Amino acid sequence: MIFKIYTLFPDFFITPLRSGLMGKAQESGIIDFKIIDIREYSEDRFKRCDDYPYGGGSGMVLTPGPLFRAIEENESSGSKIVYTSPSGVKFNQELVGEMSSFNEISIICGHYEGIDQRVIDTFVDYEISIGDYVLSGGEYAALVITDAIARYIPGFMSNSGSLVEESFESDLLEYPHYSRPADYNGLKVPEVLLSGNHKDIAEWRYSKRIEKTKGIRPDLYKKFLKRKILGE
Repeated sequence: MIFKIYTLFPDFFITPLRSGLMGKAQESGIIDFKIIDIREYSEDRFKRCDDYPYGGGSGMVLTPGPLFRAIEENESSGSKIVYTSPSGVKFNQELVGEMSSFNEISIICGHYEGIDQRVIDTFVDYEISIGDYVLSGGEYAALVITDAIARYIPGFMSNSGSLVEESFESDLLEYPHYSRPADYNGLKVPEVLLSGNHKDIAEWRYSKRIEKTKGIRPDLYKKFLKRKILGE
């Protein structure tokens, strides 16, 4: 998969994208990143890419010119373009699964009060928010989006089976995990996990997923119940 990221701050991505699984995936050719500096497409002598909004109001807006030129020079017809914005649809696991099937994903990192609407109307396929809060820049959201999607690309995860039991799959949170030793300062691992009975362990984990989801995320629990009723 190819990720293209349009940003005012290309240096932001140097270390995160070279670290951990993401770095290994690039080395093996599973993923390719292209970081595009929006300022390089500014025709202003000072490389400015923002201006005051029409109609007044506080803050600045990214102007259309640099983004139009950057996108028109770097995009192919098969790429899906994402704009990171607090006003976008909520990023969730269902959307991650959908987007993991794309060959190319381009992300425009929002800044200031946002970008000129004409850029969105002309190019953007997905306007995405990673949560109900405001960040200082879309670069943080771009990292979240790319990491979540990359994990679904074959070869990225050493154990692809772990994706099946993760939080948010089937609208349930993940079950509790325990490791050695079995007794740490009197804090013991549940006996069922030491039993070797895979059926009992699976049932215990499933019940814990339901219990945790019901207590922490009642909204997800309602979706889970609805799916069960509908037989999905």
